[in-house]
Amino acid sequence: MSLMNIADVDLNLLKVFEALYEESSASRAALRLGVTQSAVSAALRRLRDVYGDALFVRTGRGLAPTLRANQLRPLIGEALGKCRQSLALLAPTASDFAGRAVSLGLSDDFEIAYGRRLIDAVQKRAPGLRLIFRQTHSQIVADALLDRSIDLALTAGGFNARMLSREILADGGYSCLVDAGSLAPEQMALGIDEFVAREHILISSGGFIGIVDEALAAIGLTRRVSVSTTHFAALPCLLPGTGAVATIPSHAADEIARVTGLAALPCPLTLPRYPIELGWRTTPQVDLAIQRVREAIVDCFRPSADMSDTHG
Repeated sequence: MSLMNIADVDLNLLKVFEALYEESSASRAALRLGVTQSAVSAALRRLRDVYGDALFVRTGRGLAPTLRANQLRPLIGEALGKCRQSLALLAPTASDFAGRAVSLGLSDDFEIAYGRRLIDAVQKRAPGLRLIFRQTHSQIVADALLDRSIDLALTAGGFNARMLSREILADGGYSCLVDAGSLAPEQMALGIDEFVAREHILISSGGFIGIVDEALAAIGLTRRVSVSTTHFAALPCLLPGTGAVATIPSHAADEIARVTGLAALPCPLTLPRYPIELGWRTTPQVDLAIQRVREAIVDCFRPSADMSDTHG
């Protein structure tokens, strides 16, 4: 590859790179950009010439970025972000965000509990903007924000890295989720003996131990975990017709109970509460689209947002 001057490069190619990286498909990138698939393929050929690399290779799941593409992604993302910020200065009250996307990192308990509210709130504040949910958690969220694979994050902490800002939105607690058919008539709670006697489903990235085990050990008790899974969304399929119990964040337990035949009950153990935080990269000039999404998320956690249990 010969060295190129920026004057020789069509900067629109950077938008194609961004779309290909985020969509992993030439056809989806074309739809997003409002051009033909052949135009995207032609642009990819030119990008490969510019950077002297394949950039995206075809796999069974679409186009996968090469090592060079992963290295370029934060640089190109920042460059496009600066351009968008400069245009936002000309129209700080712009209301049309068609073609823009903001990625929000969150675990699926937050997606279950707040996803629909967030979609509606974002559409109200930023019409036409696409909200992208990406799975993350407090152990990896800082790196995901810093390498620009997500724009914002909603997690239980994890924003202590330099160059990150955060806002505490609420504090969370835990509830027990069970099949309502496994309860006695009018039963509204589980006693500690019944809680321990039931089989348990553990939601954990590690799969071996959780805060419930630590709290039980402190009072000389143990429980029997029949299965561990990494996603809360599996519970409506794993709990019905059983006597199993899953101890999960109250916000997810309440929403799952609302849309299924499961019941959310108070946890008989005293478990530590945790902060529900919104985090983002600290920048001198905030992208207007990201700012609108931040405002929408904060709105969803206000007491007036008609939420039955914002604390958990």
